Amino acid sequence: MGGMDRQTLRDWVHRFNAQGPEGLKDIRSKGHAPRLTPDQIAAFATIVETGPDRMVDGVVRWRRIDLKRVIEQRFGVVYHERTIGKLLAQIGFARLSVRPQHPAQDGRVVESFKKTSRPH
Repeated sequence: MGGMDRQTLRDWVHRFNAQGPEGLKDIRSKGHAPRLTPDQIAAFATIVETGPDRMVDGVVRWRRIDLKRVIEQRFGVVYHERTIGKLLAQIGFARLSVRPQHPAQDGRVVESFKKTSRPH
């Protein structure tokens, strides 16, 4: 009938018989259930906001691959690196990075240098 698969027509008839015309409306898929609970997402956001501990995490700034490892270790959930970027965007983090600082850098010396050096 009109290029329609026989099974599709059969499904429509069953839906119409069970629910009337409302049963013929498109059913939206809900998608995958989230793998992290809301509490875990909040904890993850805190981890990102706080930043890495150089001694514990071995990095000076978070990358997606590092956060992937952190999620696997702390929550037991495996994500693809690309999905980490989507998760970060979903919880409101932009893809910005601060310039890393050496741990022994003295802020007062830097400010003094900025005040006394000539502009270009």
